Amino acid sequence: MGHLDHAAYGWLTPALSYVMASIGAALGLRCTVRALAATTGASRRNWLLAAASAIGTGIWTMHFVAMLGFHVTGTEIRYNVPLTILSLLVAMLVVGAGVFAVGYGKDRGRALVLGGLTTGLGVASMHYLGMAALRLHGSVSYDPLTVGLSIAIAVVAATAALWAALNIKSPAAVAVASLVMGGAVSSMHYTGMLAVAVEVTPSDAALPGATAMQFIFPLAVGLGSYLFITSAFVALSPTADEREASAMASADLRLGDRGATAQAG
Repeated sequence: MGHLDHAAYGWLTPALSYVMASIGAALGLRCTVRALAATTGASRRNWLLAAASAIGTGIWTMHFVAMLGFHVTGTEIRYNVPLTILSLLVAMLVVGAGVFAVGYGKDRGRALVLGGLTTGLGVASMHYLGMAALRLHGSVSYDPLTVGLSIAIAVVAATAALWAALNIKSPAAVAVASLVMGGAVSSMHYTGMLAVAVEVTPSDAALPGATAMQFIFPLAVGLGSYLFITSAFVALSPTADEREASAMASADLRLGDRGATAQAG
């Protein structure tokens, strides 16, 4: 049995992965709030797409940043590139289904349950599909009870996040909810990792796939940059209330100009 180290670089990878999960959750929640306040169908759709990509990207980045600290004694670790990319797409698509269920659901309670279940299963699917991309000298097995617990945590965390999107509007409250969501997603990841056991088979044969530093690290940096840039865009984008206030101010200004013109005439 190989010795597993889930934090080979100390607290660096767990802390950084938590930050990425929290940023993705914050951005996704803000985009969902904007979607629910949108006055046009196209605007709502675009905000929901942004929310799905943000949450999915944040969760995927969290997982693989944490995996940078995963080492197994007696074998090197590589990753199957197509499966790793597929795990990212699954995260975005399944999370997107959950977000759209909430964004367009007429029955908020039913939409919340459906969206939370779908999104949570999407988070879990991404995690275990990402684990399936592992290539090492040996075999990987899982404890079924711990796997079930990790899936339950993912569903509860996703449901809580979507509830926050439906009921919490202020930026401060969303920030707090995002920190909680980031902690929940991180807990799901490390609970899932506790389910892992590796039976190492020593070998000198070359492993297929890419190392974490060859593939995972550059991709995580790129997706992290996307999250930061998108966060800045959302923060600078005016809310529905701000647009309405601006429109009213413009209307008042036009009326004032017309009044002044009429008096001058």
